[in-house]
Amino acid sequence: MAALNDLLPQAAVRLDVRVADWREAICAAGGLLVETGAATDTYTAEMIRNVEENGPYLVVAPGFAFAHARPSPAVLRTGMSWVRLEQPVEFGHESNDPVQLVVGLAAEDSGAHTAAMAALAQLLADPATARALQDAAGPEALHAVLAGPEGEREREDRPRDEEAVRERAASDEPASEQTATEQATADEGATDQAASGQPGSARAVHTILTVCGNGVGTSLFLKNTLEQVLDRWGWSRHVTVEATDTISAKGKASEAVVILTSREIARTLGEVGVPVRVVEDFTSGPEVDRILRDTYDV
Repeated sequence: MAALNDLLPQAAVRLDVRVADWREAICAAGGLLVETGAATDTYTAEMIRNVEENGPYLVVAPGFAFAHARPSPAVLRTGMSWVRLEQPVEFGHESNDPVQLVVGLAAEDSGAHTAAMAALAQLLADPATARALQDAAGPEALHAVLAGPEGEREREDRPRDEEAVRERAASDEPASEQTATEQATADEGATDQAASGQPGSARAVHTILTVCGNGVGTSLFLKNTLEQVLDRWGWSRHVTVEATDTISAKGKASEAVVILTSREIARTLGEVGVPVRVVEDFTSGPEVDRILRDTYDV
């Protein structure tokens, strides 16, 4: 988790910040990116404009907004900020409002922060760790959770162990008793599934797109959750997951089996020739599991 702590210095953490609305919340996160040398004031304006143009899709989970914009000259280096609000504010999301935690991201490119985003997504997907992050008394306490001392260290080390990832994902899923059947379907049903288009097909590896407005933040959260579910099913070698933005997604849609995204981005995409499935909570394994079952009729 060192990469995550490196991107989020203690100076970029503010707790119990008082704001009037979502714009001030993003300004608070953007201001910390400026103070720590990750971005200029222009980037804060770009983050706000991203919401104005694309909607509140960056509210990726209940109470949690991941503020970001496209890589631009306003980004000086890849970095993050962390703002916990004294009182939650509305971003306009249909199911995940109100927001109390705003994490800001300034990314130099679409790949520099991928590992850190996956790490953060895994932390927030774990209820105990998410609560510890939410309740941190100060920047040092927050960093201690991110760094993983004692028991937290075990939890954060799990992503490095493939088998442990499967166990963790299974414990988060209500239908874990079906795992053996699902894996058998994936591993042994290649011939039968070729006609139906399921990932057991020997014809090709399927592609699923996770899409956000900019392809650098929220889509990575969803990609991480989806990959954990696919790993539990035993389908990881049959399905590749690609995080992308709305513009690229329209060009790549013909290569995909399905697109997973937010309600706001789904409206932006419109008709792209493949199913577009809405995910409300990008950190929810059970929700993504249900969507995959519906997509592949399993």
